[in-house]
Formats: sequence, structure tokens, C-alpha cells
Amino acid sequence: MFNGLKKRVVCMWFPRLASDRALKVRPVDAPFALTLNQHNTDRIYCLNQQAEALGLHRTMRLADARAICPTLVSHSAQPDLDARFLATLRRWATRYCPWVGYEGPDGLVLDLTGSTHLWPDETAMLEDMRQRAQHAAISLRLGLGETRGAAWALAHYGDTVGALGPLPVAALRLPPATIVALQRLGLRHINDLSTRPRGPLARRFGPEVLTRLDQALGHIPEAICPAGEPPHYAVRLTIPEPIGLLADVMAAVERLLIPLCDKLKMHEGGARKLVLTLRSVDQDSQQVELRLASAMRDATRILPLFERGVGAVDAGFGIDVMRLQAVIVEPLPLQQIGTIRQAQPDQLNDLISRLGTRIGLENIQRFLPADSHIPERSFRMAPAAASPPQNGWGSVKPRPLRIFSPEPITGQGAQPPSRFRWRRMTLTTGRATGPERIAPEWWMDDDGWRSGLRDYWRIDTHEGRRLWLFYTPQNPGWFVQGEFI
Repeated sequence: MFNGLKKRVVCMWFPRLASDRALKVRPVDAPFALTLNQHNTDRIYCLNQQAEALGLHRTMRLADARAICPTLVSHSAQPDLDARFLATLRRWATRYCPWVGYEGPDGLVLDLTGSTHLWPDETAMLEDMRQRAQHAAISLRLGLGETRGAAWALAHYGDTVGALGPLPVAALRLPPATIVALQRLGLRHINDLSTRPRGPLARRFGPEVLTRLDQALGHIPEAICPAGEPPHYAVRLTIPEPIGLLADVMAAVERLLIPLCDKLKMHEGGARKLVLTLRSVDQDSQQVELRLASAMRDATRILPLFERGVGAVDAGFGIDVMRLQAVIVEPLPLQQIGTIRQAQPDQLNDLISRLGTRIGLENIQRFLPADSHIPERSFRMAPAAASPPQNGWGSVKPRPLRIFSPEPITGQGAQPPSRFRWRRMTLTTGRATGPERIAPEWWMDDDGWRSGLRDYWRIDTHEGRRLWLFYTPQNPGWFVQGEFI
């Protein structure tokens, strides 16, 4: 039975979404284009209206575009930022109806059924959309129809409200190859398709053409899936009587951590950064920031890490409101636990987090292997909290644990000296192992390797020192660069 509600769908198409976003950050009063590297060629990804007026278009090579318009200003496209911008526009569109979904990478679809009565009429609602987009300097084209396909067709190829028949077959969201094939047969408009026998069309082009046609005309329903709101990882606690003792505040933090960690577990996420806000009765707010070495959602492991920061808070006349928020959340899928081997990484991460609360996570670093046969370039330093441990430390020849800048010593000839002085110590060579010849990397400009080849030797001295020496045959000289521990 007809319930009295007429299906109404609006399609919002932002034809210059990427360029509008970039120009809002850095305005340019000139032909402007965003480029994207495809198959080792820079091509136009999006452009503004001034560039389109000069005949430039998407997918055009940047070199050809500059030949047509030498004053073209171009920047690299950032599709990830465009997706975030579209998500912001989707939240804005919920002011018209709660049922808002994505329509490709540059469009939105709104199911306005049951919501149009909030406006004087549909024309006033559409005009409000246009004015707000114009005020924000965002290009917007609208389509209003009874189906999702009709709204998309009117937004891309027609007026806001109109008939579908005169529109080209490209308005049916068909693949480019199918559109070209239909046009070669003389089927250029939707009316040409709707009046043709369905059997021959299905046999020649498959079911997709008729399915898209029926969806646009309303013979086949097409769902509109609204995008869900991302989870908000924050909890709040109002305390009837102000508190100030460290034990009381930590007990309140535990009450906040348990539901927050439960929510993180439900969404299979882990917190990397937590912010605890404490508001005193005199409306003064203080924050305790906790950064973790790895994604965590175990309240018993996180709670002790707050003790140092909470202890430094001045409670004043007492704290009555507390809020805990997970500012940075990373995916943390459920894993099988229970073995000793799997518990060791968690213990190391807990230790890094504890030390990080005192000296800062960025000051705790680890060595990672680097792709170079040069000794001083075979490793790199990285923050331990932001880089997992890596393998690949294997070397054909052993390397000293301590490597430092080359320090010259006295020596003659290509064989290691029997006696030499190093760091005010006189050392006697007991056993020499080598040489290992290492050539410089010609593609790197390094002043330390301008002397050419190096012949490395392992020297065991009678005094107990085990040193790593090298000899430079092209510019004769002996140097100490490392020590085996």
C-alpha cells in the first residue's frame, strides 16, 4: 500500500573537489591543476575553471598542458586528503537528512524521503545547498530524482530537475567501452534504449545495460548505504565530591580506562596516545599526555603509566570532572595469546613506554639495518616506538659492535703494524685476520671515502684489545674504525 511518501534522492557532485580543496589552502589566481604520476608520466588529476576554459582537461599530460598554457600552476595531488575532505562534506550534508552516503570519489548521495517537509519546498532546499557551497568556494552540481540513478544522471549530464530521456547513455553509469559501442549503433540517448527490444540488447551487451536503465527508471531498487560515523574513543567521569589524593585520582583513572579499553577491543583497535583532562572546582583544566610504544588496550598495563603524570598535577581545591580520550588509535586485531614467546614483545613495549614517560619516546632509539656495504652506512637510528625490530643483520664478515670515525695510527706497508699507538696506548699485534676489501659507493658523495679502497683487518692485541683497522692502498695510511667487544 502506498504510504504517502514520495521517494526523493539528491546527488551532490563536486566536479573540482581536489582543486577546490587545494586552492582553499593556497589560493592561486591563475590556471591551476593538480597532477598525478601514472605509468611514469605526470597527468592532470584535477583543475580549476580557468584551466578548463583554456582547453585543458583531466588525464592530459602535464607537458602538453604546459605547452598550451605556459602560466599553468601545478601541484602534486593528494588523494588521501581529498577523501578526508569528502568525509567532512558528508558530515556537513547530514544537516539535510541523516541518510547520506558516498557516490564515488567526488560525490555524495542523499535519501531525502521524509525530510523534504522541513523546507518550504524542494527548490528552497536545493538553493540552500548551492549558496552554502558557493560561500565555501566549492563547485557543486545537484541532481534531484526519484531514484539514485536518476539523481546521478541529472547531476552529471542534465539540469537539477528534468527528464531522463534526452540525456546521453553515459548518464547510466556504464563503462566507457559500452558507451562507445552503443553510440556506434546510433543509441545515443536514454530514450533510444528504452524504446528498443530488451532481448537483443541483453544478448549483445550483457545484463549491465538493462540493469542500469531499470535502476534509473525505478523498475529495480538501488540501495543507498549511509557511511557510519567513526567511533569516538573518549569517556567522561563527573565526581560528586572533589578529590585530590593521588590514590583517589588513580582509582578514577582506572574507572575511565576500563570502558575505554572495552570500546577499543570491540573495534579491534589500540591506543598509541592518551590524553587525560582533569578539571578542578575553580574551572582550571590540566592535561596528562601519555604516549605508548605500541598500540595497547589492556587497562592493567596502561594504568601504572599514568602514575608519574598524575602525580605532577596540582589538584588545587579538588578535581570534580575527568575526561580520558584516545587521541591516536591504530588497528590491533585479536590474537592468540598465552605462550611465553608472545609475551616478550609486550614486556619490551611496556618498558619502552615506562622510560618514554620519563625521557620521551623520541629519545629511545634502536638500530635498524640499512642496505649498504659501507660499515658506517650499514645501519640507521630510528625511534623504538615508531619502528618495529627488523632482521637482515647478516654479514659475510663479522662487524665490530662499536664503530666510530676513522682514527689514524702510524704504520708502514700493506701489512698490519706489529706495534702502534692508539688513544695514548701502545698496543702489540698478536693475530691479524684479513684483509677484507671494501670499495666506496661511487653514487654517494662522501668525503670520508675519497681516499678510495679500504682493506680491513681484525687485530687481536696482546693487551686484550680487539680492533678493526683498515689500510688505504691508493692513499697509503692506517686507521682504526671499530672495536670488538
